[in-house]
Amino acid sequence: MQNGYIESFNGKFRDEHLNEHWFQTLQQARLALASWRKDYNEIRPHSSLGRIPPAQFAQQHRLAASSDAVSSTIKID
Repeated sequence: MQNGYIESFNGKFRDEHLNEHWFQTLQQARLALASWRKDYNEIRPHSSLGRIPPAQFAQQHRLAASSDAVSSTIKID
């Protein structure tokens, strides 16, 4: 095992996407992948992120980082 997170993702991707479809064209594969990727990143909750989708986790992280940056630039006299 080299990287548990990547190997876990690759297994899920194969089980949930590649093994479920028979692609006849590259365009068909791209469309199916785009749909799966949107579900995986924007809809499906991930247990490692507190049961929220990665897109929501990233948004919360950006908001927290920007509010930390703003509060660190305010000087209290």
